[in-house]
Amino acid sequence: MGLSVSLSNALSGMNATQEGLEVLSRNISNAGSPGYHRQSLVLTDRNSVSGSYVNSIGTERAFVSALQVQYGQNASSLGYADSRADSLAQVEQALGKVGDAGALGTVYQDFENSLQGLVTSPDDYATRAHVVSSAQDLVESLNRTTNTIQELRQDSEVQMASHVAELNSMLGSLEHVNNELRDFSIQDSGRNSLLDERDRLVAQISELVDARVEYRNDDSVAMTTTSGLGLIDTGATIFEFSGVGTINANSQFSFNANENGVGTLSAITPSGYVVNVIEQGMVRSGRIGAAIEMRDVTLVELQGQVDDIAASLAQSLSTIKTEGDNVAGPPEGFSLDLANMQSGNDFTVSYSVGGIEQNVRVVRVDDTSKLPMDSIGANGERVIGLDFSGGIGAVASALDAALGGAVNVSNPAGTTIQIVDDGAANTSNINSMTSSATVSANQGAGLALNLFTDQSNVAFTNSLDGSGQKTGFAGRIAINEAVLNNNQLLVQYDSGGSLGDTSRAELLLSQLEGMSFTSETATSAITGSFRLSGSAQDMIAQMLNYQGTQISSANSEKQTRELSLEAIGLRMNDEYGVNIDEEMARLMELQNAYAASARVVSVVQELIDTLMKI
Repeated sequence: MGLSVSLSNALSGMNATQEGLEVLSRNISNAGSPGYHRQSLVLTDRNSVSGSYVNSIGTERAFVSALQVQYGQNASSLGYADSRADSLAQVEQALGKVGDAGALGTVYQDFENSLQGLVTSPDDYATRAHVVSSAQDLVESLNRTTNTIQELRQDSEVQMASHVAELNSMLGSLEHVNNELRDFSIQDSGRNSLLDERDRLVAQISELVDARVEYRNDDSVAMTTTSGLGLIDTGATIFEFSGVGTINANSQFSFNANENGVGTLSAITPSGYVVNVIEQGMVRSGRIGAAIEMRDVTLVELQGQVDDIAASLAQSLSTIKTEGDNVAGPPEGFSLDLANMQSGNDFTVSYSVGGIEQNVRVVRVDDTSKLPMDSIGANGERVIGLDFSGGIGAVASALDAALGGAVNVSNPAGTTIQIVDDGAANTSNINSMTSSATVSANQGAGLALNLFTDQSNVAFTNSLDGSGQKTGFAGRIAINEAVLNNNQLLVQYDSGGSLGDTSRAELLLSQLEGMSFTSETATSAITGSFRLSGSAQDMIAQMLNYQGTQISSANSEKQTRELSLEAIGLRMNDEYGVNIDEEMARLMELQNAYAASARVVSVVQELIDTLMKI
């Protein structure tokens, strides 16, 4: 081998070693930098007629696409779980833990105990004052819980707006990186930096939405949500969030744009196509998905449960139940005076046809936009809504048509409705008939009492008019002003009645403990279908147990996702991370290789100098 070949080989070795040192220097300087992928020099042997030598063909960046995809999926799941757990932690603080002072369950129990005391000592001022005080505590607890729920929904809107701004910024940056990566004239060091930035952006986007990523041959990426909404390809989708300002219990999502009461999220694709993201369910995970779910599902369901509890409290104490009077036959049945029926009040009739029992609940509905109403209720009973504005005669005619020929409904006189069987045909039987009306006055109207009222001291009748009186009632529930001014009304159901009479106190306690309710709506499949039922105390216990389970599940899911992402992070660190010990060992190898090549160059130089002197 000639001197020129030896010199050439040594110089190529020195150049390769120099490039290796540059790569090693980048690795060491970026050790521990988030998103940095370890680099290595790619060498190849070149052969020629005069010898062989080493040559570098660029740098190689550690990368495993399957690992990156797995990381992105888990980042999305963790973003969703973390956001949800944080919101539910605030719900837990608002509801309090079972047995804690100030917790909803504890406050309710104090109220029930105060009524028990009232039964024992109705003539004692301090006992009556304690009933009012404990009722106020219960009201304030429900008001405070509602405020917290709506504040959390408002926070979800704020988070959505913030996350959407982040998402647009990241997608814009990723679009720029994609365009840069399509230019193959960029040096390896610059290209590898772009690839690191690409993967950082993909991970950050995945934390916000449930993203799927496709790595292209030119190193660019395409991303979509799991539902198929394109995030970026040749261009980036732009997201627009439009908030509504203040959110309250009546501010709910609706597919009808005219009825929608919350902020909207739209996606504008590069082609100009506009998608309603929330309506179409295009984002289902990540922090944005969690914010949508908390605002429109989880917290709305919680508000519904709290409203059900508030409604059960008001109705337990204010409802007057009246059994129908027997109608001697044939035909046989019952009659009821409906004079005291208010909007939202109802009466039920149980009858059998051909031995098959049927239960119907008839509700007074003044808002005719809600009619016709004929459905199956939460208890499996048939619920019929009727307009009472035309008088009981019109009500009887409408109900007679709805129930069919097996029973006969009529208005024999005034405000009385009568339902009887088919007489001689003997195929139907009327089993019972009961009305549930809200007491209309504090005295002289029976033992029931409107202790818990709606705002402006309006009686709670569970009216279905408008958005429904029950919606948001827990935030409006208050104490009857007359009772606040005169706690003797807790006992005196008639003017001038004896303060030692326990009749009203006994009825209030009996109905509070014994009257049963069922939530009209169940929770969604997302949180596990569930419906409150039973007495007010039962409903509180069920709600607290259900929400406790949801909170525990959310915390467990968050911990699981954190562990999963941590495990993937460790794998990525093994694949991509810089090991200082290994790099220092590599540095020693490169130094030795450089010294050896330099020695060859020195020897060749000496030989050439000697030859030149001859």
